Amino acid sequence: MTGLMLRTTRVLGAAVLAMTLGTHVMAADGPTLEQAVAGEHRSAANRARDAHRHPVETLGFFGIAPTMTVVEILPGEGWYTEILAPYLKDRGKLVVGIYDPASESAYERKSTAALAAKLDASPELYGAVERQIMWQGDSVVLGPKGSADMVVTFRNSHNWLNSGKFEAVYKACFEVLKSGGVLGIEQHRAAADADPSKSAEKGYLPEAYLIGVLEGIGFKLAGKSEVNANPRDTKDYADGVWTLPPVLKLGDQDRERYVAIGESDRMTLKFVKP
Repeated sequence: MTGLMLRTTRVLGAAVLAMTLGTHVMAADGPTLEQAVAGEHRSAANRARDAHRHPVETLGFFGIAPTMTVVEILPGEGWYTEILAPYLKDRGKLVVGIYDPASESAYERKSTAALAAKLDASPELYGAVERQIMWQGDSVVLGPKGSADMVVTFRNSHNWLNSGKFEAVYKACFEVLKSGGVLGIEQHRAAADADPSKSAEKGYLPEAYLIGVLEGIGFKLAGKSEVNANPRDTKDYADGVWTLPPVLKLGDQDRERYVAIGESDRMTLKFVKP
């Protein structure tokens, strides 16, 4: 391929992605974080949650850059993947930690299949995303040792405590990160005096407890942000955090009350591997 043809191909590729993202002007080396968040490839329902999840502020607090190798742990339906994948596509790399597609758990198989269908349906956005099966035998693997600049996880930590995999997952985070690499955590925040084992069943964890475990593994707390705080969240619901939006587990029962509260009170923490 001639130099002119190669340059033309790159320009056309950037133009196609720009149209997909719905941005007005985008540099040839990829979208800004704000452009990725504003992209029209994101569903209306997901974009409506930006007011509660603050993706630009949250990822900015973590210190993300488009040249990074980032591991996103268990993306669920891919809310943050919709932002991270186009942002990192041209100069960085996104790895998603997933369940084994052949897991004995029906929930894990269904979750993995749903994410795979999303990624496979839009190769222009997600074709470069790497998939890493996390649980391999008794081990948790997020990638080659020292290969990642950043690991991010959103609202997952209580599940790992409930399943007995809490420290194993965070030790794997430590292993995959380079020295100086960042671990960014967003997690439903329990009352300060809550029993972690009991609050985790409701979806919440005490902030000091989470920090203590991470520092025990070897991480250094680099900062806290209150961008995802919500003082209206009373954290005392019989059905846990899922009582609140977006799940609204009780349906129409006291719906206006829970919608008025909004999404959960969440800690947003940044750790660094020395």
